[in-house]
Amino acid sequence: MSSTATLAPVLRRLYFVRFGFALVWAALLFTSASELGPVSVALLVLYPLFDVVAAVIDLRSSEKAPGLYVNIAISALAGIGLVFAAASGIPAVLRVWGVWAIASGLVQLAVGLGRRRLGGQWAMIASGAISTLAGTAFVLQAAQPDASLLNLAGYAVLGGIFFLVSAIRLGR
Repeated sequence: MSSTATLAPVLRRLYFVRFGFALVWAALLFTSASELGPVSVALLVLYPLFDVVAAVIDLRSSEKAPGLYVNIAISALAGIGLVFAAASGIPAVLRVWGVWAIASGLVQLAVGLGRRRLGGQWAMIASGAISTLAGTAFVLQAAQPDASLLNLAGYAVLGGIFFLVSAIRLGR
């Protein structure tokens, strides 16, 4: 693995970008979440694909983080799955999103635990655990008659805040 001195600045920049992306994405989804239209579907697919790009950047800077390979595969599959789920309605989207949040949350938890020595990783550890719980909630929400995409915007904002906290604390 790269040294802490070289990895921390790369991760810090990446985490700040992820924070900004999450806020913008959530705001856009919030304005289009009432239905599965072209904008909301594009946003839903974009989120896990952005996660793929972020994991590739992270992997290129950290050399050995096997969980990132798993995250790339899970997020790519989620992006593809969301394309098909969107054709079936909001409940199907919530199920796919929920499974993705559970799986990627577990990976984020594992990667955060492996990077504890960098500092600032408690936020990533907490975020991974919360993502797992939120994913379960999304799957359960899919069975409700009032299933909505609005909670996904809140999920993204909370995740973005955890990235911001980690970016600020990284290497300290």
